[in-house]
Formats: sequence, structure tokens, C-alpha cells
Amino acid sequence: MASPKTILITGCSSGIGYATAHELRKRGHRVIATARKPEDVAKLKQEGFTALKLDLADSHSIQQAVKQTIELTDGKIDALFNNGAFGQPGAVEDLSREVLRHQFETNLFGTHELTNLVIPLMRQQGHGRIIYNSSVLGLVAMTYRGAYNASKYALEGLADTLRLELQGTNIHISLIEPGPILSNFRKNAFALYEKNIDPTHSFHRPAYDAMEQRLQKEGPAVAFTLPATAVAEKVIHALESKRPKIRYYVTFPTYLFAFLKRILPMSWLDSLLKKV
Repeated sequence: MASPKTILITGCSSGIGYATAHELRKRGHRVIATARKPEDVAKLKQEGFTALKLDLADSHSIQQAVKQTIELTDGKIDALFNNGAFGQPGAVEDLSREVLRHQFETNLFGTHELTNLVIPLMRQQGHGRIIYNSSVLGLVAMTYRGAYNASKYALEGLADTLRLELQGTNIHISLIEPGPILSNFRKNAFALYEKNIDPTHSFHRPAYDAMEQRLQKEGPAVAFTLPATAVAEKVIHALESKRPKIRYYVTFPTYLFAFLKRILPMSWLDSLLKKV
């Protein structure tokens, strides 16, 4: 068992963030669990967590959460798990500028601002772990997930660059790339689809019919779906290992598509992805 560490986690209301917060606490780590909605923060507090409100789409909320964390921990943050994110469904040509911006505000810009606030603390203490929850969709693109694809591709680019820039600082960067995981992700995505996409006059109306059924399906929507604890296991390694990995794949589809991307011509890979 590794020595206890203090870790700040975003997006702990459910799914991966919630499971990871519980698994790390079981291992003796001090978890600062954050969520966007006050009722979720209250639930986390009732479960015994040190919980704070943090909305990645709100710069003031990010700054306040970091300030509160510093006060609670005497300025010590051993690790940051950038988990909070959502997925906006819809064909690229049906995404407005405002909808795409909202996707990036949470998945990229807010995560970037939070990370930049934490890095100086880690430099000062001489160590740190920054763990990003990316996606198989940060490696390959799939139809009707353009906003989410783009945000995760961008996140991977920032994380890879940051890793190079932090060499020699003892601040380690890790990317976790899950495939299908049991969570509220599809439920939340369907609500955003209903809010922001008008399928009535879209060229993609027939495809949307199938997508709506998938998003509303109860339980696993595809094969090889794993519980959120599968990601938590990778976070534990990235946090506790003396030599954390740069990338952690989770679920068979991530391993498969990472491999196929290396060996297949792009036109072949496109044909395969179109059928998924």
C-alpha cells in the first residue's frame, strides 16, 4: 500500500469520478471530491467525503474550488484527476458554434485552467501526478460524436505537450483512455441531444433514429462494457506507482482501435469505424 496522498477529483457526482473517489478513499488516500450541482456535493458530504462545488464551465467556480482545496490541505495537492466531462451528440454539421463552445468549456478549457492552477503548487512541493480521463474517442473518431471527439483529441494534445514541458520536474502526466463504461454518460448525452439538436430538418434524421434508441437503452449499449471501477484501477496505478504509465487503455475496444490505428491504412480504418 502506498503512502496516503491528497487527490483532487472533478466530476464525482456519478460514474467514473464517484467510483474512483470511493476506491481511493478505501486505500487510505485523502480525496477532495468535486461536483457541479449543489445536491451532488451534499450527497458526497453525507457519504463522508470532503466535497466542494466545482463547475468546469465557470472560471470563478474553478478558482474558488482551488482556493478552498489549498485551505483544506495547507497547500498540498499530490494529484489531480481531471475526470469531469460530458458528451454532446449530433452530426458535425448540426452543431452550432455555441454548442461546440460549451462542449469545450467543460472538457478542455475548464480542465486546462484547473490544471494550470495546480501546477505551481506541485512545482513548489517538488512532485505531483496529473491524470486525465480521456477516451478511446481521443484516439479514433466515430460518427455523431464530433463535439466529444474534438474535445478529447484536443485534451490529448495538451496533455502530451504538457508532459514534455514538465520533464525533470517530478510531475507526471498520465492519460486514461476508456472505451464503454457503465455510467450516466448516455443518459446525460440524450438530454443534451434533445436540448441542442433539431433532428426534424436534418439530413441525418434516419441515423438519429438509431442513435436515440442507443442513448435511451438501459444497461450496457455495446459489448465489452466495463464498470467504472475498471477506470479507478488505472487511476490507482497512475497515482501510486513509482513509474506511472503515460497511457492507460481500458476496455477491449480501446486496445483494439489503438492497435488498428497503427497498422491499417486510414481508408480501411474509416470503413471499419463507420460500421461501429
